[in-house]
Amino acid sequence: MKITELKDKLKYEELCGGSAQGIIEDGYTSDLLSDVMGNAPEDSVLITIQAHKNTVAVASLAGISTILLCNNRPAPDEMLKAAEQEEVAVYRCQDNQFTASWRIHQLLEG
Repeated sequence: MKITELKDKLKYEELCGGSAQGIIEDGYTSDLLSDVMGNAPEDSVLITIQAHKNTVAVASLAGISTILLCNNRPAPDEMLKAAEQEEVAVYRCQDNQFTASWRIHQLLEG
């Protein structure tokens, strides 16, 4: 699915658009960044509450195209600047991680 479907279909808030051609093929839910580095699939959306620039660095290293911040977590400016530089999209939602994971899974399965 296209990254923009998070905004268009799920009504999640776009904080940083990332790559214009961005695609999400999978999802991964974790708050432990070492777990994300070792296990998250490429071209996935990282569903987390970790809102800082290190999250962007890990996403970039793991080939993750999108970060979704749950529980309406605010994103600091330094995180958004790093995301823009790395072309990683950042979205925010009010859902908790369980609900966001389920909704994205449903969208990916069509």
